[in-house]
Amino acid sequence: MPFRDLTGHRRLLERTARAAARGSLPPSLIFAGPEGIGKRRAALALAQLFNCASAAGADAETAPDACGQCPSCRRIARAVHADILIVEPGDTGAIKVEQARQLIERSAYRPFEGRRRVAIVDDADAMEHSAQNALLKTLEEPPAASTFVLVTSRPDVLLPTVRSRCQRLRFGALTPADVATVLMRDHGYTETDAHAAALLADGSIGRALEGDSEAYADARENVAAMLRALARNPDPRGRVAAGKLLGADKGDRHEMARRLRLLASMLRDLGLMVCRGDEGALANADMKTGLEPMITSFEGGRAVRAFSAVDEALSALERNASPKIVADWLAFQI
Repeated sequence: MPFRDLTGHRRLLERTARAAARGSLPPSLIFAGPEGIGKRRAALALAQLFNCASAAGADAETAPDACGQCPSCRRIARAVHADILIVEPGDTGAIKVEQARQLIERSAYRPFEGRRRVAIVDDADAMEHSAQNALLKTLEEPPAASTFVLVTSRPDVLLPTVRSRCQRLRFGALTPADVATVLMRDHGYTETDAHAAALLADGSIGRALEGDSEAYADARENVAAMLRALARNPDPRGRVAAGKLLGADKGDRHEMARRLRLLASMLRDLGLMVCRGDEGALANADMKTGLEPMITSFEGGRAVRAFSAVDEALSALERNASPKIVADWLAFQI
């Protein structure tokens, strides 16, 4: 897909596209960042821009981009373009020296059907040292019409000699809103399930897809119910009962930690709403109407104090404190 269809990383992608259009983009690149955030897609989008038959030009506000519809763009999207070379780990989980040598040989030829060959090494940190060493000369002096993109979530695993020959582009984690958008658009998630999964994905679409979205949604509803119960309930028994919604009685520390992180995200949203901040930054945007009645209860710094208490509760849980004691303590701090 073209750059415009990628989620997140907008400034980085626009700078990359403009440099590619000007011819100033270095020919050896490292796309580095957390797993599951679209680095490989960005490499393919760059390949489309280089070879698109009708790429849109840049103006003051819009960066150049591929059309996404021409035969070249479609073949790149299907990974069948003759000039787009993709190397990835084999069955052993490693990229062997033979794969690197084949890549070097194929990249030496002039483009067959496009304007520029693009060699993409996915999970480049899986390259054996012999494979990395084989690439050194090519990365230092790539063929005139070739660009090399090493895609990795662990750039420091690459040999220093490889890193020194490439320009590193740093991709950050996606926002929960970005992750939720992709889950709904590309993977058929409902709005509720998408936002629940996105909150615990640490900015990674891949990590969100690995989780149980229904379990996330149930956990988030329990946490929201706890927060509603604590908002205006001074009764000690009621507070202890609300604290049970953290799941401490089940003895599952992982699940309780997950609910504490969900609680922190809701308290952060409440603090943002109390300050009348940018609602586009809400992590739980789909729960805005449910959070609004609690705004007055969390004014005067209460949201900030409660957020800090959740952070202390998470630390205590990590230090092996009793889940029930942590839940009871937190219920009286919020």
